[in-house]
Amino acid sequence: MTWREYHEATKHSVESLRRARHVLDWANMPDPFRHYEGVPLLDLPADPPVPEMPALDVLEGTSGTIPVGDGPTFLSQLLFHSAAISASKRVPSTGYKYALRVNPSSGNLHPTEFHFLTRGLKGWPDGLYHYDPSRHMAEQRGRGDFEMRLVSGSATIVFVLASIVWREAWKYGERAYRYCLHDIGHAWQALALSARAIGCEHFAVGHFVDDDVARMVHLNSDEWPMLIVSLHGKSIPVRAADTGKTVWFGGQANQLSKETIAHPLIDSIHFATKRSGIGSGETSFAESASTGSGEIKLPSPASSTRTFGEAARMRRSALDFVGGKRSMSLVQLSAILAVTAQPLSADFAGTRFIQLYLYAHRVNGLHPGIYRFWPERAELEQTKSGDQRVAAAGLSLGQNLAGNACVTFSMIGDLERAARIYGDRGYRYVHFEAGAIGHRLYLAAEALGLGATGIGAFYDDEVHRHLNLVPNQGQVVYHFAIGHPVPDPRLSTSSESKEIAV
Repeated sequence: MTWREYHEATKHSVESLRRARHVLDWANMPDPFRHYEGVPLLDLPADPPVPEMPALDVLEGTSGTIPVGDGPTFLSQLLFHSAAISASKRVPSTGYKYALRVNPSSGNLHPTEFHFLTRGLKGWPDGLYHYDPSRHMAEQRGRGDFEMRLVSGSATIVFVLASIVWREAWKYGERAYRYCLHDIGHAWQALALSARAIGCEHFAVGHFVDDDVARMVHLNSDEWPMLIVSLHGKSIPVRAADTGKTVWFGGQANQLSKETIAHPLIDSIHFATKRSGIGSGETSFAESASTGSGEIKLPSPASSTRTFGEAARMRRSALDFVGGKRSMSLVQLSAILAVTAQPLSADFAGTRFIQLYLYAHRVNGLHPGIYRFWPERAELEQTKSGDQRVAAAGLSLGQNLAGNACVTFSMIGDLERAARIYGDRGYRYVHFEAGAIGHRLYLAAEALGLGATGIGAFYDDEVHRHLNLVPNQGQVVYHFAIGHPVPDPRLSTSSESKEIAV
């Protein structure tokens, strides 16, 4: 199995969808929350300080300053604005209530788990923890000096983002691995931007030996480590590291479903993208991304005073968009595109792999059509003219929201170039980048009074044909839509989160 074989095998087409009729087994739906039973629970203070810096400033690279005096408060505000429950929805026909979280997820299935190690965090025992968003608490899996060699240098806090792929595969089958990688990108940026908003920076590591990290963090067998994120900065309250004996609590991971259905194709692609030793699966050179220009210079970006805390907590995936004649402005689009061009902080981010194509439906000052975004010059190149609403919806498996939005995006990933640099491991990095860009799009839209939705389902090769892409220009890996959201009557405020989560 290579990345190319997996990607081709999981492309959507009219024929493939007709062949793969899938009926959801609701009785076997995975539990969206992981718990480790039999371990100490450490409380994270409720209602932590809210980052008041404008969200767009954070997205454009400015760090906030929210000094706190102790580790529990620091962790609480960090996770409250990156991984916690933010709201709930109720199904009118059944009364069933389910949680929404700050970090988005395909189908709201949440395959990503947040594990973290601390060493020298003030008022917090050194050890290994798992974050439980259903209770906004930390499960202490071990206390003492655990291995922190996951990243170079010293770090007070190191996160390991892991995927439980079965949660996505239950609904999406073999294509689910793509969505799990997107979700890691979203979670990475949710964590990174929350850290920046409260005054510290991060660095993400994708080059690690998978099995070694899984052992170090004592992951359950159904969890796969995907990304390591270390935090650093003066806003982290520190103390001298513990010197006492290491105590292992372990805990029993809860069973998520009555039965876990095997998906050999997912197992194969994950094995292909694993690293078995230092230096394996990657080359030592990098390649420059393609650069270019367009005939349309974007105006200065719109501004917004909406705070990061509000944007992060209020972010939702829009059910649909208003459509009709309601539009967005070109300066709003300029602001949204500007945040996607900001650098990413990771050991695989020296080369960018995603190119944005826009289906402009209703943007004041921009004729309807398809445009290619050139971030180096903040310019748009028109590649096709005319109304694209029907095409955008059709390419996104007939989902009307892609046509009702003001603007829809195709993220085109240079998978070939990623593979030349990193081998099959590069397949992960392209999707991580797409998810990271998607999260920035979400928050920028929210800051500007708009809504957004990520779209993982599309007719792959039909997108390529519609965009007139030649093989060396990349392949579509993610769709995204931004516009004026239709109100969702199922939505409730986050005040009910504790009720719905347990």
